[in-house]
Amino acid sequence: MLTASAQTRPHAVVIGSGFGGLAAAVRLGARGYRVTVLEKLDAPGGRAYVHRQDGFTFDAGPTVITAPFMFEELWALCGRRMADDIDLRPVAPYYRIRFDNGECFDYSGDAAAMRAEVARFAPADVAGYERFLKASEAIFKVGFEQLGHVPFDSWADMARVLPDLLKLEGYRTVYSLACKHVKDERLRVVLTFQSLLVGGNPFSTTSVYCLIAFLERRWGVHFPMGGTGSLVKGLVGLIEGQGGAVRCKRGVAQITVKNGAANGVLLESGETIAADVVVSNADSAWTYRHLVAPEHRKRWTDRRIERARYSMSLFVWYFGTKRRYPDVAHHTIALGPRYRELLTDIFDRKHLADDFSLYLHRPTATDPSLAPPGCDTFYVLSPVPHLQSGTDWATQAEPYRRAIEQRLQATLLPGLADEIVSSRLLTPQDFQDRLSSFRGAAFSLEPVLTQSAWFRPHNRSEELDRLYLVGAGTHPGAGLPGVLSSARVLDSVVPHADVFLKAAHAAPRNGIRAAPA
Repeated sequence: MLTASAQTRPHAVVIGSGFGGLAAAVRLGARGYRVTVLEKLDAPGGRAYVHRQDGFTFDAGPTVITAPFMFEELWALCGRRMADDIDLRPVAPYYRIRFDNGECFDYSGDAAAMRAEVARFAPADVAGYERFLKASEAIFKVGFEQLGHVPFDSWADMARVLPDLLKLEGYRTVYSLACKHVKDERLRVVLTFQSLLVGGNPFSTTSVYCLIAFLERRWGVHFPMGGTGSLVKGLVGLIEGQGGAVRCKRGVAQITVKNGAANGVLLESGETIAADVVVSNADSAWTYRHLVAPEHRKRWTDRRIERARYSMSLFVWYFGTKRRYPDVAHHTIALGPRYRELLTDIFDRKHLADDFSLYLHRPTATDPSLAPPGCDTFYVLSPVPHLQSGTDWATQAEPYRRAIEQRLQATLLPGLADEIVSSRLLTPQDFQDRLSSFRGAAFSLEPVLTQSAWFRPHNRSEELDRLYLVGAGTHPGAGLPGVLSSARVLDSVVPHADVFLKAAHAAPRNGIRAAPA
């Protein structure tokens, strides 16, 4: 077999440096490719960008690490140990769920503690909770272990798994499956809010996403010291150690095409970069709508992209306080007075409601170094409609922030308004304009059954040869395990560099020729 030297190795360009793109780059580098990652922003990370201001460190996006082995595998591909670079700490409880009336449920991985919490709320539902967890495990074994890293290139791939999905009641919604097993309305919320963390409405998202409950139980919830950005930094180090490069401030304007195959990218600066393989970690709808010219698209036409269903967006307020709030957990779910009705406003009516449910992240509960001494770092996240709501965030952002501040001050953070010393916002408009997310949707396509697996944009593009997709908008979906799994799919659909090079030498007339450096 031909062995590619450093200068003749086939070139892979990865668009975007989110976790999916960075993981894809590591995997391609380990399989012999020379890799260039192109990032629009001034630093890597994508949604996992890091903001540093006033002595505070704010992780912009992902904060819940639920399958650390998937990161460990990337380090192992480079002959290294993740533990040598990353200090990953378990978080307990996983989440503290605060109901509108002030009741709190500590959600953890301790089986006995969870039974006790369930019994404290609804003794008659303990057995039902155990049945729900067994159902979650069964779904996990199929949906995650068997299918999470498998490409769905054809309808036949989908047909093969349909019997299992039917047996596991994948036609149900997340909420419906919870209702089958527990009666207490509060417990139904406890068992279903996690789908929101991957952009899904529990009342419409396929129950396949109930696998999250067992996934968390199996590996726990973790947080890296130094923040999620330490994982980004570590992955960039792996890529550079392989001889790859991460180039920031390099926005991609178009994927270039020759003979029906992607052959490089045109940057917003006008520079062109040739490639043998192009991997897009950009939002899948954005990739097809804005980076692939219409004449090269037969399935993902403008009309189909416009008509698809998209996840909710997020309003995120990052703030630092000049005092600490030691009674606040690392992860708190602060529920408002409505659950189903609020989600209907967000997902169906596209209406910005006056009330909200919030996710409050206090990373300094685990890593005090993310704030100055005696201070706390926070972000609070509110699910909101994507940009089809018509909300003018230029005028609505500050009033909405103030309303959240008042809610937090009245419930979890007394005296908050007088304690804030650093603040910044992220709105749905920023998701579109800064993060190139179609309609400002925070998690790309909504994970309903008819937009899952084969129905999602494929990891191996249906439109162009040598174009591949990773990230939240392709299979298997959003969340860190999902986007890391999408990169793992590339091992099945992208030929090894030596195989690619051999084919290029054997059949240059087919246009499979290594790109110049």
